[in-house]
Amino acid sequence: MGPTTIDELRGRRVLVAGLGASGRSAVDVLTEIGADVVAADADPTVADRVELPPQVALVADPHPDRLAERALLTEPDLVVTSPGWNPRTPLLARARAEVISEVELAWRIAPPGIRWLTLTGTNGKTTTVGMLASILAAHGWQAPAVGNVGTPIAATVLAARSAERPLDALAVELSSFQLHYTRTLVPLAAACLNVDADHLDWHGSMNAYVAAKARIYARTRVACVYNTADPCTRQMVEQADVTEGARAVGFTLGTPAVGEVGMVEDVLADRAFVPHRASHAAELGTLADLAHLAEAGGGAAGPDGRDRPSVPRHVVANALAAAALARAAGVGPADVAAGLRTYTTGPHRMQTVAEIDGVRYIDDSKATNAHAAAAALAAMPEGGAVWIAGGLAKGAQFDELVATFASKLRAAVVIGTDPEPITSALSRHAPDVPRLVVPAGDTEVMTTAVTRAAGLARPGDVVLLAPACASMDQFVSYADRGEQFATAVRQVRP
Repeated sequence: MGPTTIDELRGRRVLVAGLGASGRSAVDVLTEIGADVVAADADPTVADRVELPPQVALVADPHPDRLAERALLTEPDLVVTSPGWNPRTPLLARARAEVISEVELAWRIAPPGIRWLTLTGTNGKTTTVGMLASILAAHGWQAPAVGNVGTPIAATVLAARSAERPLDALAVELSSFQLHYTRTLVPLAAACLNVDADHLDWHGSMNAYVAAKARIYARTRVACVYNTADPCTRQMVEQADVTEGARAVGFTLGTPAVGEVGMVEDVLADRAFVPHRASHAAELGTLADLAHLAEAGGGAAGPDGRDRPSVPRHVVANALAAAALARAAGVGPADVAAGLRTYTTGPHRMQTVAEIDGVRYIDDSKATNAHAAAAALAAMPEGGAVWIAGGLAKGAQFDELVATFASKLRAAVVIGTDPEPITSALSRHAPDVPRLVVPAGDTEVMTTAVTRAAGLARPGDVVLLAPACASMDQFVSYADRGEQFATAVRQVRP
């Protein structure tokens, strides 16, 4: 194992692979604590867009083998890699030093006493970590949402070492990429929301993807939170090497059994963290506390829906997972309810951009995989969705998604440099649904997509951007994709 504390890192040579947000954070942190930092990136123009501290050496080369050779000549004591770099990247595969994530770096330099509450999942991570941070804030804790949500962890914990008020906890969203190179983190409580095929191009196989997700539970001290509706998450917990005394806590949309959190009519109920849980439960809120998160066409979580807010099932599931993590940290039921009431969703997650001529335009650009797109399509009216889909498929297939929600589709508009994964699924499972393909070379791809979708929609329909794919083939990010969608919608003539 490489250097593990601030004192051990000081003066040691550390190679940072990749200068995205987490890589830049790692460079700044390592420089501040006195490491000898070398940065490597595949973009030869990286120096024009990233300002590095003057003492940091930069190796930039678009050729993977040459980049590896040049960067590893520095003979680093430790390599900190960005999430986008998969294990087969020559630089990482050939490194003789230990390779860790920015998350692992953050854990090694964090001051003691911070409660780490970690979560992962194929879909719903950002919503759940936002709910968790809101709950912890309602409890009066200094506990930001960090990690894959967009705030690098290392800079956050380094700043906490000298802050007037220490951090009480961290609400940590972790991707499978980050978990792959995270080895010694000890969370107070951890959760995996769900598992579905995603990022198979990065991991190489479904088994490797699942194994990376399962790392979320390793060394957990108090509670491993899992989805009772997803057997894979239960199996992860059963096989996890946890701290002695940690226990499994399920979340369910049904009536909770002992040791679970779930729903009793319209009440979020806790039968895991209460005394006498065999006969008692604590109320953690009601569907009314989540009513502000209701989406267009979403079904009520309850079995009959009478006199209940129309809160989509996945929103309720996310709230239950967040509540379980907070309860594991000792947060009271009233603070859970208060935090859920005050939570607001981030951008590009089921946002209504406009309603024009009776057609609603919804931006769910954050639906970057089939699992996320399924949640969006489930909220659509029967036969009333004009679906804008496609992008970087990451090795995924979409047959199950299209087969499940074909009845929701009025039409489909397919974008992306390789539309085939979406179009072939539509041909097999929704052959009667009209579809248009935006040419890959279209320089105004989103404007064209929205214009064509508007022409296919009828009053009462929804034009839904839920691509089920990553954005990087044609856009800077999912946020850029969503913003371009909103701009194109504003150009639609009523």
